[in-house]
Amino acid sequence: MRNQQTKQWVVDNDVDSVLTSTEILEAAQQIIHNHVVAFPTETVYGLGGNAKSDEAITRIFAAKGRPSDNPLIVHIATKDQVEKYVEQIPAKARQLMDAFWPGPLTIVFRHNHTLSTKVTAGLPTVAIRMPDHPVALALIHAADLPIAAPSANRSGRPSPTTAAHVNDDLNGRIAGILDGGPTGVGVESTVVDCSSEDVMILRPGGATKEAIERVIGEITVDPALTQLDEAPRSPGMKYTHYAPTAPLTLVDGDFRYFCEKINDARAEGKKVGALITDEYRGETNATKEVLLGSVNNLSTVAKQLYPSLRSFAEDEVDVIFAQVFPETELGSAIMNRLRKAAGGTVVRQR
Repeated sequence: MRNQQTKQWVVDNDVDSVLTSTEILEAAQQIIHNHVVAFPTETVYGLGGNAKSDEAITRIFAAKGRPSDNPLIVHIATKDQVEKYVEQIPAKARQLMDAFWPGPLTIVFRHNHTLSTKVTAGLPTVAIRMPDHPVALALIHAADLPIAAPSANRSGRPSPTTAAHVNDDLNGRIAGILDGGPTGVGVESTVVDCSSEDVMILRPGGATKEAIERVIGEITVDPALTQLDEAPRSPGMKYTHYAPTAPLTLVDGDFRYFCEKINDARAEGKKVGALITDEYRGETNATKEVLLGSVNNLSTVAKQLYPSLRSFAEDEVDVIFAQVFPETELGSAIMNRLRKAAGGTVVRQR
């Protein structure tokens, strides 16, 4: 599908200038005419299209090579825009909007049938968020449309945290890329279902379960998070995602066990990659080590995760082993992405 010219606009993330930026206005015109444009958010780069247009949403799925049975997140610029697309705003949803928007939290509502059915994948619900990034907000304002946007990568690849990542995956497949520099959080938004009385996390992300519970009290986590073959209730939760160029295995055990797995693979003549924190630097005997930051700073690990997964070049290694993290705070989102990248492949120390 690489048959169109992809324009690239570099945008200064200055709040005063982006609202009148020629680059933003040009990108907005592409959205208005049902083309798709990649743009930065505080989490990852999104691939945006008019959420009211079947034509635009079809182009998003075609560019990504993504099946159309996975719902998309709708991005808005102001809280009051939610009322245009949903049946009602439950009290807990409003509490979460007030506490976390703009920010890395997506809320699932029952929709009112004003958006493309391709956005909702035929479900009675829609996922909406207000991103915390001046370029994203300016683009939505300039287009004056709700913008549906999954991550701006080819389906199955690690999500993009720079415009260069988007260009690697989608150059020639989309109308344009708004380059607003590197993203901040590094993993996608948390998805919380508020469409029924029981509030549930459908996808862990940049807003932690602990932070959400401090606002609305105890919530549950969807048990389907560990199942890869069910129809998705949340954007980004079906199929293997975020995969590097070589098979990835998670190693659940102590450091000695981690090194044993690497040495066993090297004894078989394999080139081995190690995805590790700084504390393991230079100690693994891997062919290539890629560092994620300190295990004591999970925000850094989250920010480095996707660039690190992308950093293993084609044919550079035969297998990759990654350490695991405690599933509290941001660790839940990190482990969710690692499990998806590994296709659920885990070896455990006995």
